[in-house]
Amino acid sequence: MLIGLGVLTLALVLLLGGGFWFLADRWAGNIDRVSDVFAGLPEEARPAPATPQQTAGEEPVTFLLVGSDTRTESAEGVAPGGRSDAIMLARLSADRQHAQLISIPRDSWVEIPGHGMNKINASYAFGGPSLLVQTVEQLTQVRIDHYVAIDFDGLIQVTDDLGGVDVVVAETTQNGPYTFEAGMNHLNGDEARWYLGQRYGLPGGDFDRVKRQQQYLRAVFDKLFSSETFTSPPKLDAAMLAITSAVSVDDTLSNGDLLSLAYSMRGVTPGDVEFFTAPVLGTGTEGVASVVYLDGNAAERMWEYLRSDSLGQNAAEFADEALPDVPR
Repeated sequence: MLIGLGVLTLALVLLLGGGFWFLADRWAGNIDRVSDVFAGLPEEARPAPATPQQTAGEEPVTFLLVGSDTRTESAEGVAPGGRSDAIMLARLSADRQHAQLISIPRDSWVEIPGHGMNKINASYAFGGPSLLVQTVEQLTQVRIDHYVAIDFDGLIQVTDDLGGVDVVVAETTQNGPYTFEAGMNHLNGDEARWYLGQRYGLPGGDFDRVKRQQQYLRAVFDKLFSSETFTSPPKLDAAMLAITSAVSVDDTLSNGDLLSLAYSMRGVTPGDVEFFTAPVLGTGTEGVASVVYLDGNAAERMWEYLRSDSLGQNAAEFADEALPDVPR
């Protein structure tokens, strides 16, 4: 949603001053809605809203982002009976000057309400978006305000619309027809599809893929901020339409709400967005499944900072537990 909502914000910053509301409505109106995500959740069992340490005039907003990754290696996806390939919490701070995005590894071994212990991405297969929301809220005790589904395959089109994006890799790897050399790589859409879809053959496996997802989102975000995009209305419009067509939000977030929230974020730049990964103890097996064990103590500190809207101020505490800045 930092992509879907963030790029809408970027466009609004430039367009609202000129009175071009119809363009903002054109983009926001292109976003589909997911019905009844929160309708069946028992309110008494849900976490309390975040309580900021400092009064900032707004309330922090938390999104659960669920992504279906590219189909190069797996048929799994965010479809009925499928499993989500990317699970992230996105927090827009109460001061509307910062945002944090926290990836939760899809193989995290957690308690799923009514289903016992399992990989966190199995919750979608068991009960769709509502059960996934319940699972993440139970794990973190962070209240989720909105749900966002992202089709990474759809976002790939944005890469071509923007004229390609730049990523840096630590070690030379190969996937499908492409070799990604150590150092800077300029990816077109098809190259990005294979780059994001790779998991096997990476030293860190799914951890490296998580980092690639984060890196790609940041690269798109940076490119959308670039002057070459904003000075080309056709390129900006094509990118915005591709992004918004790849994003769906829960039906409690109207176009007006989306535009208002985006406008409140008008001061956010790529440098104000921080990426995290839920702290991990290690990996192992449960039955025949390979799983990820979260570090309960470190993760609880992270979730507590989210509950008090202070993760940004305490980001350095998790530096040693972060995934490598440059994925392989």
